[in-house]
Amino acid sequence: MEHQLTAGVPTDLSRIERPQMSVKKSKRRESLDDLADRGVLSGFDRKRPGVKITMSAVHVVLLVGLVVAGLGPILWLAKAAVTPTQDTLRQPFALWPHGIDWANLSTAWNDIHIDQYFLNTIIIALGSWFFQVLVATTAGYALSILRPKYAPILNGLVLATLFIPAVVLLVPLYLTILHPPIIGTSMLNTFWAVWLPAAANAFNILLVKRFFDNLPREVFEAAKTDGAGPFRVFWSIVLPMSRPILGVVSVFAIIAAWKDFLWPLLVLPDPAVQPLSVRLPAVQSQTELDVFLAALAISTIIPVVLFLVFQRLFLRSAGLGGAVKG
Repeated sequence: MEHQLTAGVPTDLSRIERPQMSVKKSKRRESLDDLADRGVLSGFDRKRPGVKITMSAVHVVLLVGLVVAGLGPILWLAKAAVTPTQDTLRQPFALWPHGIDWANLSTAWNDIHIDQYFLNTIIIALGSWFFQVLVATTAGYALSILRPKYAPILNGLVLATLFIPAVVLLVPLYLTILHPPIIGTSMLNTFWAVWLPAAANAFNILLVKRFFDNLPREVFEAAKTDGAGPFRVFWSIVLPMSRPILGVVSVFAIIAAWKDFLWPLLVLPDPAVQPLSVRLPAVQSQTELDVFLAALAISTIIPVVLFLVFQRLFLRSAGLGGAVKG
């Protein structure tokens, strides 16, 4: 009888102590969470009317400052594109004191041949985008999914190229374009001279590989069990699951090709095949200011529209989160 009583005491005490320990742990966690969330102002201070109004005013000022700094130059360029030169020089921030001059846009499009250079820019951007996505996805697939024995060596070599300054590679890359080792024919004044070097982008390869590393391996194993080959797995499984990272690489590729100046200037000396980034500085000294600003405004249309169309995909993919849960 005594044994039964003594045997029941520890169990009852343990039942009583466990809730107390859990309560202590929860209080500790709450205190740690409060310390982690605590900033310059505590929660009590933020509820004060004076502090709350001041913080709201600071937020509004910061928001307005960011909007002015981000959209101000673009909006001013759009205004100056249809403003006469004298009005832009005398009153640069006035809204069309002597009316709107829509003829600047047509003059820039026809006389400066913006249409031709605009088409060249689109061709260069689309070609660079295609080859960058092609090389990045296939190389990332080989290094991450296929994983040959020499994959760590290739990964190290690709990573090592990021530490080489781009200026150092200009001369050997130019000589390679001038005398290709296999073709034997110079690629100067051809779009291939811009497309192929842009495709060898180590940053995109490592970015795509990092994303492929987070994809579930069970899906690939199930596909291989069903008889799918490497190409079928890449085309039907990997690419549909990789839309976020493909959107990020696409935006990076098109924006980089659109604003590139030095390399197209070297390998495209013929004005007939040069993009806007090369031709606009060349014609600046021979063009009126209002017409030149109109040409600049036209050249910014594609990047702005591209961001507005793909902003959700780009902002959602900026964290490089996984495409599949579980």
